[in-house]
Parts: sequence; structure tokens; C-alpha cells
Amino acid sequence: MAGDWLAARRTEVAADRILDAAGDLFTKKEAATVGMHEIASAAGCSRATLYRYFENRDALYTAYVHRESYRLYREMTEQITSIVDPRERLIEGMLSSLRNVRHSPALASWFATTQRPIGGEMAEQSEVIKALTEAFVFSLGPDDSHSVEHRARWLVRVMTSLLVFPGHDEADERSMLEEFVVPIVLPAQATQ
Repeated sequence: MAGDWLAARRTEVAADRILDAAGDLFTKKEAATVGMHEIASAAGCSRATLYRYFENRDALYTAYVHRESYRLYREMTEQITSIVDPRERLIEGMLSSLRNVRHSPALASWFATTQRPIGGEMAEQSEVIKALTEAFVFSLGPDDSHSVEHRARWLVRVMTSLLVFPGHDEADERSMLEEFVVPIVLPAQATQ
């Protein structure tokens, strides 16, 4: 009994096509204003088909944010792979992530200030963002799991704050990260 061995792949391709269409809309409009009808039209499917893959707008938004979070994490880790010093790794990792979000019109729309910045809500609630940020914090130097979790949660809030209320320029943000983030996020043994 072979079954339809391509069914899972078709589902994945269809879901990706829908998320790609949503991403295209997010480049034109703030993410908070994009509705399911618009996404279905942009993806070339009916709303019924759209709801077969994503039960509601929150599920679609979550899937989009998780997919992009994995992509951004890969990009950031590639950009800082040669940096060994934990202090510089933390700063460059954060600046790289901020740059990558800001250079993506689709992702930048999640932090628009004319509507509620739903990117902050998603960042706080996402288990994927939590896990990726904890992995990054742990990569800076071993620490107990509670400290890693706590520092990662605070780091997500700092990143969200900088995306909604950016510094004057990258040098200003670097200075803030050096002064206020490094002493809190790095484990004590990593700064010695």
C-alpha cells in the first residue's frame, strides 16, 4: 500500500506558496493590515484552500514568522561565524539581526509604528524565536538554563525595542549594546 507519497511535499509547497504571497503583501502594506482574503488572492487560491493550510490569521502569521526566524538565524550565524570573542559576538549578532530585519521590507512592516507593531507580540509568544535566541545566548558561553532563558527573553525585548524605536544609527546602537546589553547578557566568566 504505497499511498500518496507526495502528499506531504505538496502540502509543504502549497503552504510555502501561501507564505511567499503573504510576504509579498507585507512588503507593500504593514503586516497588521493584511487580511486572509488578500493573502488568498495573492496566492491564487480560494479562502477555503487557505484555511485548509492555516486555520486563522494568527496561525498564518506564526508560520510566516517562524519560517523567517529560522532564515534570519542562519544568516546571522553565518555572518558572525568567525567571531570568537563573546562580547563582540553578542554585539555583532544583534546588529546583524537588526540589519537583516530592517533590510527586509516584509519583516520591517511587522514593526511599523502607524499600526500596532505585531512583530513584538509575535516575538514574545514564539517558541521558535525563544529557542533560537536561547541557542544564541548559550553560544556566547555556558551558563545555567534559567539564566540563559532569562537573558534570552530580555534580549528579544531589547531587539524588539530597537526595531520599533531605532537608535540614531548603527554606531549609536552599538554603543547602547556595549554599555547596557553586554554586561547583562554575557555570563560572568565570558567577560573576564
